[in-house]
Amino acid sequence: MPLRFLTSGESHGKALTGILEGIPSGLAVSADYIAIDLGRRQGGYGRGGRMKIETDKAEILSGVRFGKTIGSPIALFIRNKDWENWQEIMSSEFQSLNSKIKKVTNPRPGHADLAGAIKYDTHDIRNILERSSARETAMRVALGAIAKKFLAEFDIKIGSYVIQIGNQVSGVRYQVSGIGKNKDMKPKTYNLESIFETAEKSPVRCPDKKASQKMIALIDKAIKEGDSLGGIFEIFAANIPIGLGSHIQWDKRLDGKVAQALMSIQAIKGVEIGAGFEMSSKYGSEVMDEIFYSKKSAVSGQPSAGFFRKTNNAGGIEGGMTNGMPIIIRAAMKPIPTLRRPLQSVDINTKKTIKAAYERSDVCAVPAAGVVGEAMAALVIAEAFLEKFGGDSMSEVKRNYNSYLKYLSKF
Repeated sequence: MPLRFLTSGESHGKALTGILEGIPSGLAVSADYIAIDLGRRQGGYGRGGRMKIETDKAEILSGVRFGKTIGSPIALFIRNKDWENWQEIMSSEFQSLNSKIKKVTNPRPGHADLAGAIKYDTHDIRNILERSSARETAMRVALGAIAKKFLAEFDIKIGSYVIQIGNQVSGVRYQVSGIGKNKDMKPKTYNLESIFETAEKSPVRCPDKKASQKMIALIDKAIKEGDSLGGIFEIFAANIPIGLGSHIQWDKRLDGKVAQALMSIQAIKGVEIGAGFEMSSKYGSEVMDEIFYSKKSAVSGQPSAGFFRKTNNAGGIEGGMTNGMPIIIRAAMKPIPTLRRPLQSVDINTKKTIKAAYERSDVCAVPAAGVVGEAMAALVIAEAFLEKFGGDSMSEVKRNYNSYLKYLSKF
């Protein structure tokens, strides 16, 4: 059964709901485990006032019994605590044409407001902004936490950290490239988990302490000026086996699926894997990851002995398939379009010039976006993992995976 998920719910509605189908039976899952990532998503310097109201916790409605999955769809429920203040505005009951509820008619530049209102034939933009809001990502993180728990059973670790906010760039990051270095250099151990752990101690989830301080100062400036900031975060998946994904069809390529998943996150405008755009300005001889062989793995984060690379410009994926190196993904987030100092817009009813609407929002959500990115990467990688090593129970999947590792060791 393929892994798939759906979410529903509005930003100020009663709740968010989600269904995850395809997780085998026998995986230990708890609401407390899911709450860890939900808490990480709500953190980060630059978040808005809503984070002071909500303390997200997912309730498991189905698919889990006595702390373990039973093979059926897993349904989660996250209550919106602010619902009590929005019951009339977001009521599902019929409202008369004489309703006193004010409509939102001034679309925000950079948001889904105008295109959505035209597409869905509505003259109240609230119908669009409530669902297009990044509040929906809370459920993605909850579902992604289950996917991460599944992958952790196979020692696959997924994490993220911020490498840029505004024009402030971290000097600490995973070095994918051997560009400009001696090709005969000794194999380097990339301690991704150490970078991740350091980043988790930072208010902006950046592993570079000096850069973190500069990022915080930049966010303070944006707060003062009623502006917003974007940035870049990096996601890694370590201990990935060779052969997830496929080159057979366009929609089976893992890098394509990863890119689509990351681009689906609100405000993400660019995704690159490995050295990405940097490779476009180099010669092929500079950026191809040369292949070596050793009876023992020469690079950490790689489960199979034998073939290895000294560089990882490809970011762990070649020809749509994992090559045994860590998967490295980078995503660029644009500044949040909801501004305290609104930009010019046009009223969709009167067609007159007006200031854009303001909804309570973050000033910078790059640290939180990294957590959402982890969830989406985990869901895509878990899907590819189950496609290759599928089974109806965890014990069956583990038998299949262990058999494959034996095969790799003899190849």
